Amino acid sequence: MENVLVLGAGMVARPLVRYLLDDAGFSVTVASRTLSKAEHLINGHPNGKSYALDVHNDDALEDFIKNTDLVVSLLPYVYHVKVAEKCIRHKKHLVTTSYVSDAMKALDGKAKDAGVLLLNECGLDPGIDHMSAMRVIHEVESKGGKIISFRSTTGALPAHDSNNNPFGYKFSWSPRGVLLASRNAAQWLEDGKEVSVPGEKLFEHYTIQDVPGVGSFENYPNRNSLPYKEIYGLKDAKTVYRGTFRMTGWCETMRKIVALGWLNDKPIEEFSGNTYGEMTRYLIGAKENEDLTKATARFLNLENYAAVIKRLEWLGLFSDEPLPKNVDNPLDYLTTLMLKKMSLGEKDRDMIVMHHEFVADYGSKKEYITSTLVDYGIPGDDTAVARTVALPAAIAVRMILQGNIRLTGVHIPVIPEIYNPILDELEGMGIRFVEKTEEI
Repeated sequence: MENVLVLGAGMVARPLVRYLLDDAGFSVTVASRTLSKAEHLINGHPNGKSYALDVHNDDALEDFIKNTDLVVSLLPYVYHVKVAEKCIRHKKHLVTTSYVSDAMKALDGKAKDAGVLLLNECGLDPGIDHMSAMRVIHEVESKGGKIISFRSTTGALPAHDSNNNPFGYKFSWSPRGVLLASRNAAQWLEDGKEVSVPGEKLFEHYTIQDVPGVGSFENYPNRNSLPYKEIYGLKDAKTVYRGTFRMTGWCETMRKIVALGWLNDKPIEEFSGNTYGEMTRYLIGAKENEDLTKATARFLNLENYAAVIKRLEWLGLFSDEPLPKNVDNPLDYLTTLMLKKMSLGEKDRDMIVMHHEFVADYGSKKEYITSTLVDYGIPGDDTAVARTVALPAAIAVRMILQGNIRLTGVHIPVIPEIYNPILDELEGMGIRFVEKTEEI
């Protein structure tokens, strides 16, 4: 029986572990910094083992990798290259759900020489987004067409029946990653022209988009879309855009949170206050006797009754709530508060919305094609995020160990031998895209 080593036991691990144990019939070893989390995932399964592991302990990590058949790294992305190097040394395949870094890409030659596959970006976004887009792109090309415009947007959101806070957002994991992504610059191709937006102006560049059957959302650009012209083979495309969905009001609120300085991740030595209100007062330079709500509105050039001010007030940024003692910078103070006020509850459902838009040119006609995925979490069970991130990786693991994927080197799932069977199996699990085509 083949063994799979799963590094990390975070929010998305459970569907992967359950699939590998119950559906694929492998033995699974979960190694996590927190033993209780690993034990919870294995849940007494006879083919599962759980261990505590500090990934900074190189010898221990080496031993785990040496004694398995394949490694899945669900660790933070900064550890993937370290894991990959050990996988190459011991000739073990690796699967991750994270973006390929330059350092990971540089391992391609060594991985090929060792006969090892380093399959990355095999989750939701990145992952299912690549697979579903490439399926449509290749289908159009097989019929003699070419893609001249491509837009792809994904959002992990509370389902409408669980959307009951003024931010329209809930976290099923630490908000830190979401907040850090709010500082990313963005680039994309629009009508043949490259557009570049610095991180501090990201939320000034959003549109309102209707997704049929789901609702209207804000759509703002997601990182650098320019490489996808080459990655997806879109040589004729004049527009290549990847975005993120949020509920209405998010972008303007986050723009003002950025302006206030709450996304600063550096300690502020000269700050001596103890509450969230005192931190806000310090960040905007308001005097002690000033009404903080009014001072903040004035600082942001807003009316006192503006929706953004109401959201900040609801969150507690003007309150006497004590700042946590275990962190020391505005970003982590904000992360702690958001996790407290905006976590996905046990009875809540989350929702994944992924919406691709293509314009295909066949010479004699043009088509507008949409491909849309909407998936909901199950209250008390797996979230939609966990399912859609974990299951593509789990299916890929099964395919690799069963010999259905024989690639070596660094790859992402943009080729038919990877994406077709994964998408087909996901469809059987209810994770399916609805495609519509109309002539334009």
